Amino acid sequence: MAATSTSRWSLSGTTALVTGGTRGIGQATVEELAEMGATVHTCSRNEEELNQRLKEWESKGFKVSGSVCDVSSREQRVQLMEKASSVFDGKLNILINNVGINVWKPTVDYTAEEYSTLMATNLESSYHLCQLAHPLLKASGNGSIVFISSIAGVVHMFSGSIYGATKGAMNQLTKNLACEWAKDNIRVNCVAPGFTKTSNVKPLLEDKDLVDRVVSRTPLKRFGEAQEVSSLVTFLCLPAASYITGQIVCVDGGMTVNVFPLEYRT
Repeated sequence: MAATSTSRWSLSGTTALVTGGTRGIGQATVEELAEMGATVHTCSRNEEELNQRLKEWESKGFKVSGSVCDVSSREQRVQLMEKASSVFDGKLNILINNVGINVWKPTVDYTAEEYSTLMATNLESSYHLCQLAHPLLKASGNGSIVFISSIAGVVHMFSGSIYGATKGAMNQLTKNLACEWAKDNIRVNCVAPGFTKTSNVKPLLEDKDLVDRVVSRTPLKRFGEAQEVSSLVTFLCLPAASYITGQIVCVDGGMTVNVFPLEYRT
């Protein structure tokens, strides 16, 4: 029987794991997935913040549970997936690899420890979580993975070479897994945000000169909002997006296509 119009735009009955879901794009994604009917499990390193969010979500009627987890730790990643498997009876429909950190430095100034931390948190964690989630996603019969990358993995930015490398690798991993796991009915896509108003970029927003430069290079002339990213993340998980896989979509107000901005002269 063909899916109805309503069911194509609903996540009712599905399960989702979102890493780093207590703030920013992660929080917006948890809430939008829950609004669309998904049952969500998320994680955070900050237990107090996690508990606060869980109370807020409960008051809104969202079906969300959570675990304390530092995804840079391999052992804790295993524990997180074991918890998700237990909560969702061994089946998972959606995995959102959202966690990411950055250290802003010139390339020659990075330490070996900073390199390892950025790689472990941004790239290794998402790669390993995909490995761990694969049997659960396959068991669901209809799996979807969405990486939260960055336009720093698409074009050069001043966000640092290591950060850009981790995001570029996520973009390529998206393509590889989309092709490799299509036979298991697992779709894999990537959302690459541009400058978005989250706690991570709050220091940048206090630099008026930098803000003006960013806005001048952005056709829509503003920073993005977390909900403008989470809406695409959620769409890619819907049955309505069932033929979309292996794609990297920039949500950046047009910045990455605005190579040589110059107002028309009359």
